Amino acid sequence: MSDKIGLFTGSFDPMTNGHLDLIERASKLFDQLYVGIFYNPHKTGFLAIESRKKTVEKAVAHLNNVKVIASHDELVVDVARKLGAEVLVRGLRNATDLQYEASFDFYNHQLAGEMETIYLHSRPEHVYISSSAVRELLKFGQDISGYVPNAVLEELNNEEKN
Repeated sequence: MSDKIGLFTGSFDPMTNGHLDLIERASKLFDQLYVGIFYNPHKTGFLAIESRKKTVEKAVAHLNNVKVIASHDELVVDVARKLGAEVLVRGLRNATDLQYEASFDFYNHQLAGEMETIYLHSRPEHVYISSSAVRELLKFGQDISGYVPNAVLEELNNEEKN
């Protein structure tokens, strides 16, 4: 019997407590869960991909079956195939997220019909937390400690010192 392998992807720029909650919940569904940090050409980067990878790795260190990867120039389905993942995991906060994700699901299914996508709905306490809102709060010097894992705060402090 083969292991159940999932791939949860996002830009994680920065990672939020909502992302972490979804990863923790998804990790219980798979023998191996990969968290893929992908470059999104539609979003302006805030943290470098290396910084994002470091923060996500620290935030999920307590999850033995989770491994973090980064990809810049590959499609999600191609990375999933290389990893042996048969399931793509996506998080949803609202109907807008569902509509956005459905368009990707259409193409992913056309490119890799053997792959399935599952959606995990955000818990109520995380529905309004988004990376873009966190970036805006940061821009205006606000405290984001209630919205992101400690690893993100540590990385931001390190970047300020450099």
